[in-house]
Amino acid sequence: MTANLPQPLANYFAAKNRHDIDAMLAPFASDATVKDEGKTHRGLAAIRGWMEETTRKYRVTVEVADATVHGDAWRIAGIVSGNFPGSPATLHYAFTLAGDRITRLEIGA
Repeated sequence: MTANLPQPLANYFAAKNRHDIDAMLAPFASDATVKDEGKTHRGLAAIRGWMEETTRKYRVTVEVADATVHGDAWRIAGIVSGNFPGSPATLHYAFTLAGDRITRLEIGA
């Protein structure tokens, strides 16, 4: 299903599955925010730190199972596998896009 995603999201998930931090970060706007595990990360340096920590800790891959869009807001249901209790699990990714950049990502159950 990733073929139906806009390029920034397709690139993000492809890079996430390769555990390629630089490529994961590339589609994010310089002032983007990410909310995950109850914490908010603002700006590229903070988002990189989050990516490095979670990639090292969980080593996840994501299979996109469903995607819906309302304007610039995308909601992705992903089957996430990795080093965490309950793997695999379905998580929801809420993205906001501005042109070809991700400006917000919130990850939750």
